[in-house]
Amino acid sequence: MSTRKRKSFSSDFMAKVALEAVHGIKTLNDIASEFVVHPVQVGK
Repeated sequence: MSTRKRKSFSSDFMAKVALEAVHGIKTLNDIASEFVVHPVQVGK
């Protein structure tokens, strides 16, 4: 069984995603598909 490393995102990347979510222009699903993350991660 192979081990997969967890993806770690930089603080700059997380800030970009958070700002997109706070602006409220796009839906969480749109933001998630744009940044290739899960919608739940965007919500948190």
